[in-house]
Amino acid sequence: MATTTPQPPPLTTGEAIDFWPGKSMEAMEGEWGRLRCRFINSHPNGPWDDFILSEWELKACAWEDFHPHSETAFVLEGELHIESEGKTVILKPGDSARVNPGRLGRYWAPVYARMVTIYGPNPEGLESHSFQYSEI
Repeated sequence: MATTTPQPPPLTTGEAIDFWPGKSMEAMEGEWGRLRCRFINSHPNGPWDDFILSEWELKACAWEDFHPHSETAFVLEGELHIESEGKTVILKPGDSARVNPGRLGRYWAPVYARMVTIYGPNPEGLESHSFQYSEI
C-alpha cells in the first residue's frame, strides 16, 4: 500500500499575482501643469502597510513636500535634483536617492526628469503637507 507525504500549505494567501493596468500620467491639480504623475498600485490615502509605486515627471519645475514616510526616487530619464535638510544630490538615469521619513524634500528638474518613486509604509495614515510648486 502506497503512502503519500503530506504537502506543506502554500506560502502565500490571496491572489498569486497582483496586476495594475497601465494608465497615462496626468497633470497634478491642474495648476501644476509641468508636474505629471500616476500612482501605479495604490493612492497615498489613509494608512498603508506596503509600498506605493508611482511614476512622475518634472519639466523645468520644482516640487516640495513633507512626508511622514520615506520617498525613494529612481531616475529613468533626465536629471533630478533633490534637497533635504541642507543636503543636495543630483541624479542621472539609473541613480536613486531616498528622502527619509519626517523630512521636507525639494525635487527639481532644470530641464526634464522622469522618475519611478516608492513611498514606504505609512501604517498610521499620517498626511503629507507643505506642498509647493514652482516653475524654473
